[in-house]
Amino acid sequence: MPIASARRAREAPPPALRRMRLVATGLLVFMAAVFLASRQLAPIHPGWGFVQAFSEAAMVGGLADWFAVTALFRHPLGVPIPHTAIVPRNKDRIGDTLAQFLRDNFLIPVVIARRMRRLDVAAAIVRWLTDPPTAAGGRFRQGASKLVAQVLEGLDPARLGGMVKSGLANWLRRIELSPITGQLLKAAIAEGRHRPLIEGAIAWAGRALASNDELIRAMVHERAGSILRWTGLDETVANKLIDGLDRLLADMVEDAEHPLRIKLDEGLDRLAWDLQYDPETRARIEGLKAELVANPAMQRWMDGLWEQARGRLLSIARDPEAAMAGQIGDMLRQIGDTLRGDVRLARSINRFVRRTAVGTAAAYGDGIVRLVSETVRGWDAGTITSRLENAVGRDLQYIRVNGTLVGGLVGLAIHSIDVLL
Repeated sequence: MPIASARRAREAPPPALRRMRLVATGLLVFMAAVFLASRQLAPIHPGWGFVQAFSEAAMVGGLADWFAVTALFRHPLGVPIPHTAIVPRNKDRIGDTLAQFLRDNFLIPVVIARRMRRLDVAAAIVRWLTDPPTAAGGRFRQGASKLVAQVLEGLDPARLGGMVKSGLANWLRRIELSPITGQLLKAAIAEGRHRPLIEGAIAWAGRALASNDELIRAMVHERAGSILRWTGLDETVANKLIDGLDRLLADMVEDAEHPLRIKLDEGLDRLAWDLQYDPETRARIEGLKAELVANPAMQRWMDGLWEQARGRLLSIARDPEAAMAGQIGDMLRQIGDTLRGDVRLARSINRFVRRTAVGTAAAYGDGIVRLVSETVRGWDAGTITSRLENAVGRDLQYIRVNGTLVGGLVGLAIHSIDVLL
């Protein structure tokens, strides 16, 4: 019952259409009353003849346009006159024509590409990210955020999370990490960005040596012979070993050209080459990646990552102004400023949006056409009649009013010519 009530409310004529119907019908009735009155008064004074001619022709024009407007949507007075009720009788053809019109004029990749060239999506993103929220912008942001929140809350969290996790896992499986890692490592070596990491590793080794000197002494003592232990030379060997390692690590920290550091650089450079070009190394990295993605701990981490992201998105959607005022807002504004000054990035964004729109039209254009055609075919005659009449009926009632007035003026002109002649 609520669905039927909502449908009747949606298909009921809007108030503006009802008012125009009353105006057009009232004008026609008024012209009929004027005609009857002027016909009785015409013998009294010749001037009433002009009124009678105007009202008579106005009735004819109004009735003709009433018939024409009514015949579009239904049989006039319920009489099945041929070539009336045009819309309900041809609703399937209307749907097919509308769908084909969309296909030929809007969903052609060439047309979409030409229209998308006029749109500067990157500039719109910059304005949205950097400009302070005006009243209109605030309403737009609130409306868009409310829609996002409703979508996030309405979708099944477990199913949506599974889709996100599956998509992330598939992306990780598709991407080949070894060449990317090798390229990053090679670039870091070329720019010397690996040196702080090496120095940090050497410093960590020095701290580990200092904190475990007793363990080293115990190992030397256990492995030394009985003579060394009896003479106490094992302690001397341990001290020499620890002091030598300390001096070696200190020299490596101070001397960037130390032989061992050069060996480390050569090893990292070789590793960067192997990651990019050695089949065995690449296969080994891919195997490790596959094991990592399939690891239950990795799956739980991705679940937690999605829950955190979903919660953060919901908080932003529920209160977008607060989000824009915080750290996220600062980050978004910084992104907007960067995009404003980077012409190449803005061009790339516009190109991506244009290609996405063209690709969507090419891939789903036929499906959209079928959806429109099948939707219209699925409507009953009363539904499509009501919706079309509600959409254009007010203008059609203006046609009735204009037909009444124009008909009256034509009748008045003809009567004036007869009087003059």
